[in-house]
Amino acid sequence: MATQAKQDKDGFSDIEERVVDINRSSKVRKGGRTFSFSALVVAGDRKGRVGFAIGKANEVADAIRKASEGARKNMRFVQMKGDTIPHEVIGEFCGGRVLLRPASEGTGVIAGGAVRAVLELSGVRDVLAKSLRSSNNVNVTKATFDALDQLRSRERIMALRRS
Repeated sequence: MATQAKQDKDGFSDIEERVVDINRSSKVRKGGRTFSFSALVVAGDRKGRVGFAIGKANEVADAIRKASEGARKNMRFVQMKGDTIPHEVIGEFCGGRVLLRPASEGTGVIAGGAVRAVLELSGVRDVLAKSLRSSNNVNVTKATFDALDQLRSRERIMALRRS
């Protein structure tokens, strides 16, 4: 009961999470192979806030739990214009490159994989997206966040030009 009240007070009760990728890695030791797992989790409230994190542990459940805690802590605000984004943008991270374009009302989220998870949980309802280079989920997710960080509203751009 106390944990629920704490979650409501912090504003975490309406946050959704989605596991984008789970990676298994192994280490060969004298006794055999030792497996460990990493999980990529995206969390968002569908109202303009979204975050992601990577969690690593020896068990899948622990890796997902660590990643979801980190994603909730690292949430950012996404600039939107109605249900879409204000302008076209390209985000890059390492080999990952993502193109985001605003779309007319009723189009939906035209995106795949990690890009779709980030955009849906951020609350963007109409957008066209294309992953251009890498298919690595971590790099594509970070490139999507780079693109979302580049978004500016018309008022913000005009204010920057005046000063």
